[in-house]
Amino acid sequence: MSRGYAFGEDEVGRRRLAPVLSLAVVGSLILGACGDDDTDSADTDDTTGSADTAAPDGTTADDGGDTGGDTGGDKPTIVLVQNAWTASAINVAIAKQLIEENLGNPVEVTSIDENTMFAGLSNGDADAVLEFWPSGLSEDEQKYFDDGTVVEIGELGAIGRIGWYVPDYVLEEYPELATWEGFKDPEVAKAFATAETGDNGRFLGTDPSYSQADEAIITNLELPYQVVYSGSEAATIAELDSKVAAGEPIVMYWWAPTAAAGKYNLQKVELPPYTDECYADPAAIDCDYPEDVLVKLASSGLEAKDPAVFAFLQNFQISTEDQLAMLPPAEIDGVPAADVAAEWIAANEATWQAWL
Repeated sequence: MSRGYAFGEDEVGRRRLAPVLSLAVVGSLILGACGDDDTDSADTDDTTGSADTAAPDGTTADDGGDTGGDTGGDKPTIVLVQNAWTASAINVAIAKQLIEENLGNPVEVTSIDENTMFAGLSNGDADAVLEFWPSGLSEDEQKYFDDGTVVEIGELGAIGRIGWYVPDYVLEEYPELATWEGFKDPEVAKAFATAETGDNGRFLGTDPSYSQADEAIITNLELPYQVVYSGSEAATIAELDSKVAAGEPIVMYWWAPTAAAGKYNLQKVELPPYTDECYADPAAIDCDYPEDVLVKLASSGLEAKDPAVFAFLQNFQISTEDQLAMLPPAEIDGVPAADVAAEWIAANEATWQAWL
């Protein structure tokens, strides 16, 4: 998902994964957690991916940055899942460099779509994912927790929030759009319309595999808008960049933390408050997305495979503030995730030494 943000880290009522798992139906419509800025979705039918799969930062998927540690010998290879957003790439690069340098295990990074990674974790082809957005949990994914083949190994430390966002200049022209009620006006909707949507306004979705309940929200709140999916985060950012440059209105699905929120001065639209009851029936959703306390997941076999790595990943934490600091160089300046990770490691030795 993750998901950055000068516009807010969103800390409403923190939910652990366990309550989400007990309400798996919440995620049956929401197909996957969200992504981040101008990275492309890693769509694949292979649940384990490939060590040289292209990574969101433009490097190969296993390019987490070599630090010269001892990765030979009889230490088992650790396979970390990299999802299709920048924060995931940075998390994985940090973990890869620290594991290889300090624990001596070789680390492979596999780019897997977040909706198919559970099979890889379940069968042991992948060992861990470091940023899971619980609001994206589906009933099909719940079964891996139920049978014990995938386990939660603690909170990541960052807080995510999916929602509706508009650039600040949209609210200057249409201040009523600060809340969802303003979107009821058909005349205002026409300002967002395209040839594809006719008189309805266009609501810009992103990669269709991400957690998006916007079609249900729009239908149930009876708003004159139509969801159009960009196809990827990169396409969403390209569209946003074009609209901002032209000063044209745009309303879109997005999340925090992301660097785009600060770069484009995105403002979150106030939707009806989230409740568990609202998400009990996916087709009836008519409220805001829930806050996500991001968590880490592992294969149930990882602890036996390498107890030291398992303990390290349990201790591994990246805060919202850390992500906010690291995302702009990677997403806006184009710095490779491995280099961003190495810089963070050099500046935060006291933090990561405690993980060991």
